[in-house]
Amino acid sequence: SYAPAARRDFIQAVTDRAHFFGISEKEIVPVEESGDVAIIGGRPFPRAVAAQRRKLDARVKRDGFGQVMEAVAYTWFNRFLALRYMELHGYLEHGFRVLSSTGSSTTPEILDHAAQLDLPGLNKQNVTELKLDGNKDAELYRMLLVAQCNALHSAMPFLFEKIEDETELLIPDNLLHSNSLMRKLVTEIDEEDWQEVEIIGWLYQFYISEKKDQVIGKVVKSEDIPAATQLFTPNWIVKYMVQNSLGRQWMATYPNSSLKSKMEYYIEPTEQSVEVKKQLAEITPDSLDPEKLTLLDPASGSGHILVEAYDVFKEIYLERGYSSRDFPRLILEKNLYGLDIDDRAAQMAGFALLMKARTDDRRILKSDNPVKLNVISIQDSGSISVENTHWGEHVNELRNLVDLFRHGKTFGSLIQVPMKIAAKLPAIEAAVNQSIASGDLYDLQTSRELLPLIEQAKLLAEKYDCVVANPPYMGGKFLTPALKTFLKNNFNGFEKDLFSAFMIRDLSLTKESGQLGFMSPFVWMFISSYENLRQHFVDHATITTLIQLEYSGFDGATVPICTFTLGKSHIMKFTGSFIRLSDFRGSEQQGPKTLEAIRNPASSWFYTNQPDEFKKIPGSPIAYWAGNKLRDIFFKFEKLGDVAETKQGLATTNNELFLRYWFEVDYLKIGFGVTDNLGAIASKKKWFPINKGGGYRRWYGNNHYIVNFENDGKTICDYIDNTPGVNV
Repeated sequence: SYAPAARRDFIQAVTDRAHFFGISEKEIVPVEESGDVAIIGGRPFPRAVAAQRRKLDARVKRDGFGQVMEAVAYTWFNRFLALRYMELHGYLEHGFRVLSSTGSSTTPEILDHAAQLDLPGLNKQNVTELKLDGNKDAELYRMLLVAQCNALHSAMPFLFEKIEDETELLIPDNLLHSNSLMRKLVTEIDEEDWQEVEIIGWLYQFYISEKKDQVIGKVVKSEDIPAATQLFTPNWIVKYMVQNSLGRQWMATYPNSSLKSKMEYYIEPTEQSVEVKKQLAEITPDSLDPEKLTLLDPASGSGHILVEAYDVFKEIYLERGYSSRDFPRLILEKNLYGLDIDDRAAQMAGFALLMKARTDDRRILKSDNPVKLNVISIQDSGSISVENTHWGEHVNELRNLVDLFRHGKTFGSLIQVPMKIAAKLPAIEAAVNQSIASGDLYDLQTSRELLPLIEQAKLLAEKYDCVVANPPYMGGKFLTPALKTFLKNNFNGFEKDLFSAFMIRDLSLTKESGQLGFMSPFVWMFISSYENLRQHFVDHATITTLIQLEYSGFDGATVPICTFTLGKSHIMKFTGSFIRLSDFRGSEQQGPKTLEAIRNPASSWFYTNQPDEFKKIPGSPIAYWAGNKLRDIFFKFEKLGDVAETKQGLATTNNELFLRYWFEVDYLKIGFGVTDNLGAIASKKKWFPINKGGGYRRWYGNNHYIVNFENDGKTICDYIDNTPGVNV
């Protein structure tokens, strides 16, 4: 309940601040500079405000007032969440709380101990003067908050940008008031709820929940795709996906590893034939270097999958004898990779990973050696131009790179980097860094804008040992024309929904010996429009495990869900493991019943089957519960479709107009016992019994309805012929 209200409050707070500085939806009041003063709407401000206002002006003109207010509100929300988490875990170097107090006081501790603080850029003389004044706590607190954010910049530049830009202007007002944004955050969420870093992801999901409701069910604009598609994955499903992809990768090489005892959702592979074991041996490395093992989440959101993968990597490193002084940084810099199109979500993912690492290594946030995370938000190339710059031999590659990311925020990880561009990336990066180092003002701005494109191209051109994702779900009718065309051109046959294109893309991001894990709607398992996707998984990959949730098995999902893991390579006659939770209603039963099946494979809802066998049934449905006898019926005998053409029965196209209950009309006008249309015409009756089906009835059929079929159904036929838009 807190997060949706906080979104509205934060947006209103930064909007009020924008109005205070002369910017609104309707106008941008000009800024006049005179000496040390900037004058806006007749009010004087420090001259530094003028530069910040110009940045804000440009951003509003580029992105629109509403979108900027929402983005800045989101950024400040994220910063407050980060500060709250860190102060409760004792991760702030000075040891004082920034938003609250450990005692009964409502005054933040940092304000009471302002004179003791040694934060970068904090003018102690100003602090002393404001403190002695006695009436300027609000001004002092704003100064301390900015200094604290700047102090965290070195360790977390993605979240705490150096606050001398437009976001400083829009710091919410009245933070010390009893009903302020800060006080609500402190009082409305209990301190014990902050113990696990997953709270960041849950707050993120609920923060965007109202936005999701606003944009769902219509064509979704590029900037709204994150809100429309992101869904925080339940923890037990994340554990299952990571443990049966990354964990499976390690266990395949080291079957006696103690890692297995640390993975409660790991499904022990069933016994395989000699032929299958031989195929598996060919793609399984003899040894694995923990520092070279990689996992990517290509739609990482707030980082839930990456956080769980951190725990598995941690156990791998500990098994190999690494110390807590070494493995946290190695995991963040060498093992984990995340991509998203939502800047704020990427901020939270990076923060969550750093907090996991800080639990194991108290030095990880030291500013003298900041961690280089591999979690990025994919950027548009926007208005970048290399046409008038001096790039010499690299100009064509740079032009192609810019063109590749014209719709980076819309296409995201679906973008495939051509080999020609990928091969040139090291040389391009060296040239751009050289331009920046030389300080050539002519190319400096363009060079800085190109660096993020190069970084994301490098990650998208790489192949990973494991790819694990909860891909975005969005049907074709809700896609923008640009995205619809992109899917048709690049993922033809898999363009029915974003999630199907994403899963095909994820296969291409995975090494041949790699493992994948997904959560998705389970429509792909059965529906004819996803037959290409099924056949691709069956023919070109290996379904190693799958869990089919009950229809109501996932709170927050609007479609029935499954979660499954794949081997990138196809292993003929491999026997996979399947868990069917259809008989266990409600989300609270799904995880426990999964664990029960894993611990007892003899459970009636645990199945084993060979995915290659699914091809015996037309359409290759993932009918893992079907035995050999049932499959052989399809394989050995003639199909009904080869003998006769199946047709729909009677369709009125307007049941309210043409159907009645049998007791609603004159009994003598109902034609009972008529066997064909000639008999119906001869009977001169108007109404005839019709079977529509219905719910289960133990003693008698669902014989409720009669249909107006007078004169061989002339009234229905006339209605269909003469009513626009009606067809059968």
